[in-house]
Amino acid sequence: MFKSILALMVMFLHFQPQEAMQGDIADELATNFKQGNSKEIAKSFASSIELIIIDQEDVYNRAQAEQILKDFFLKNPPSKASIIHKLSNNPNYRLTILSLTTKTEKFRVTVTMKKSSNTFQITELRIEPER
Repeated sequence: MFKSILALMVMFLHFQPQEAMQGDIADELATNFKQGNSKEIAKSFASSIELIIIDQEDVYNRAQAEQILKDFFLKNPPSKASIIHKLSNNPNYRLTILSLTTKTEKFRVTVTMKKSSNTFQITELRIEPER
C-alpha cells in the first residue's frame, strides 16, 4: 500500500504542467523589459503582432516589431520594470501589465498572449505613457 502511494506521488510530481516547467512568462517579460532586451521579447512574438507604442499603431511581422521595440529601448533606456497585474486563469490566454520606468519617463506596458502550438505567443504589445 505504501509503495503504491509513493509511486503515485512520484508520478504526480514528475508530470508537471508544461506552463509550470516553462516558468512564469510574466516574470520573464518583466526581466526582459527591464534589460531592454527586444531580441528575447521578440522570441515570444506571434508571426504577426499588433504593436502600439505611444502614438504609433499597426500590425507588423515579428522582425519589424522587434526593430521598432529595439528603437523604443534606444530612445527610452529602461531602468526598472515591475508587474502591476497578470491574468493567467485561462489556459489559452495570458495578459500581463507592467510598469516600465525609463531614464526619461514611466510607461504602462500591456502584453496580450494567446496559446498556439502549446506555447504562449504575444499577439498584442501596447506601450503607453503612464498617467
